[in-house]
Amino acid sequence: MAGRRRLTAVAVVVLLASGLTACGGGGGAAPTPTGSPTPTSASPSGPAKPTDRSPHGVLLSAELAMQTARRAKVSYRLGADAGAGPLFWQPKTALQIKRSTPADAEQLIVVDTVAYQGGDAATAARQGGKHWERFSVPPGPDGHKEVPYAGLIDLLNPVEALTAATADGVEPRFVAEEKFEDSTVEHYQVTTTAEKYAAVQTQLSQSRRDGLRAALAPGGSLSLTLDLWLNDKDQLVKLQRTGTGDSGRADDSVLYTDLAGALLSVQAPAETDTVDTGTRTVSPLAR
Repeated sequence: MAGRRRLTAVAVVVLLASGLTACGGGGGAAPTPTGSPTPTSASPSGPAKPTDRSPHGVLLSAELAMQTARRAKVSYRLGADAGAGPLFWQPKTALQIKRSTPADAEQLIVVDTVAYQGGDAATAARQGGKHWERFSVPPGPDGHKEVPYAGLIDLLNPVEALTAATADGVEPRFVAEEKFEDSTVEHYQVTTTAEKYAAVQTQLSQSRRDGLRAALAPGGSLSLTLDLWLNDKDQLVKLQRTGTGDSGRADDSVLYTDLAGALLSVQAPAETDTVDTGTRTVSPLAR
């Protein structure tokens, strides 16, 4: 494309712009997760495009653009599982999704190292009328708190996908200029493996990289093809991962909308509607 310029009543935890804050009305406030930064009202501004417009250069630009965006609404299909909601990948992790396929609970909320699951009648029946279960996961081998549902979050994280697409030894190619909804996008493609995709995420702990590798390779998928569609700001608007292996196949699709949206937020449920269930182990394959 030549010349383009390229997300109680007692308490809520709200993620706005660059971080997490606690705010409430009419009662005691829910605890803000440890390490929550102070919010700012400013929205991230887009980075200047690099002059290298080779496929590799464009994807490096996209990686920077998504680091700057920090948040989006995601709509995903990961194999047979699907859902949608706001995702914050920087500076702290937060996710609030409503599942559209059968699962243990209708909704999942992750705020840093704390998770909430439920929001449905089945949870209320199981928990004496309370609609939400709050839990954390065991600390990692180094003793640090881990993010619940990290496998799911890492599969949705656009920066991780672009890090894999721009890794040493990966050769991206420009496929075509295509129509996507009401706009024109550029389609790029790379071939890699689940092992390489996870290994280059050096910002993650080794145990989390191992979990990501498992999440990327359901049933033993080995090779991965990443298809990436970028808008005129070099922002990733669609990601598709397909893969084949000796005994399985990967087939994932993620759409990113409302990139850097100022109104996106993640809200923790009211403390009075929540049961603390302590610590539980969450498989990297959990969706």
